[in-house]
Amino acid sequence: MTTNAYEPCLTLTSPADVLAAVPYLVGFHPVDSLVVIGLDRGRAKVAARWGLPLPPGALAPLVPLFEREAVSEVVVVGYGPGEHVTPAVDEARGLAEQAGVEVGEALRADDGRFWSYVCDSTLCCPPEGTPYDPRSSRIAAEATVRGLVALPDRQALEHTIAPVTGPVRVAMRRATAEVVRDLRARLTACGDADAFAKEFTAEGLARVRAALTAGGRLDDVAAARLGLDLAVIRVRDEAWTLLEECHAGLWKDLTRRLEPPFVPAAASLLAMAAWRSGDSILATIALERALTADPHYSMANLLMHALQHLMPPGMLSGRLPSPAELDTAMGEARAGWLLPLLDRIGDDDPPPGDGGVDVTRD
Repeated sequence: MTTNAYEPCLTLTSPADVLAAVPYLVGFHPVDSLVVIGLDRGRAKVAARWGLPLPPGALAPLVPLFEREAVSEVVVVGYGPGEHVTPAVDEARGLAEQAGVEVGEALRADDGRFWSYVCDSTLCCPPEGTPYDPRSSRIAAEATVRGLVALPDRQALEHTIAPVTGPVRVAMRRATAEVVRDLRARLTACGDADAFAKEFTAEGLARVRAALTAGGRLDDVAAARLGLDLAVIRVRDEAWTLLEECHAGLWKDLTRRLEPPFVPAAASLLAMAAWRSGDSILATIALERALTADPHYSMANLLMHALQHLMPPGMLSGRLPSPAELDTAMGEARAGWLLPLLDRIGDDDPPPGDGGVDVTRD
């Protein structure tokens, strides 16, 4: 499930226009999907997409969403065969009616044809369906002019944050091995674990702030070092507290380049940056990357819960503490802070590998 606000203005006058616009609302051409578009005074305010068939209770967050976003009308579109689409469309329509929201249109699209659930006229809605081609529509042309993008499918969007491969992966593995060896040597030489944790945390905080300020691509060693830093929760939370939408490029790059044990923090930060910018589709995919690497990663699970319940990003970003408040709440660094990092580096250096993909994605 994903949600995304719709900013550029496209004028839609027919079911074919709606079907041509949906891919630009969700970022890709959907299949086996349910899309609900919420409008107020004729202007789209929010769009939500679920994969079909729906799990039980998946649409329950729609009613509070309608109220929170002051939605007065919805357009419901299902993609796929009737046995999957019709129950989902019926449920969405029922929830809209329960909330006092008008259903302006409800469509099923499959194999280049569409059917309306609200029109009974065979003149405009024949039983065999109405042919349509979203790619040749004037809406597609207008959307392109306005800078909107619709990728071929969800897999194409997933590919934009997929793990790097080939020589880039090999170089990152070598850099990570180098940084891990350096950390182990420092741990072996230190005489006071608490003092070392304090020093390491201070260095990590400084590196996070520098990376956020400088922008641009980090070299391999700097990227690997920041991956280790973010395994310390206090350092990760500093990045979360200071996060701006403009930081998405850094976290996207690290999500692709870091070795699997260090992906969850960067992918979760990417998700938060994407969510704040209104791109909940990318946010969901980034969280899937994080949870594939670590199903129990708390930040990713928290954000996924918020997205699944159609919560606005301000719900979390408005409650984030400042760095000073983090210091007060967490106190001085101590050896226990390093345990998540030590768990991620394991007992052995990362293998040199052959540059293949490390993370299995759905």
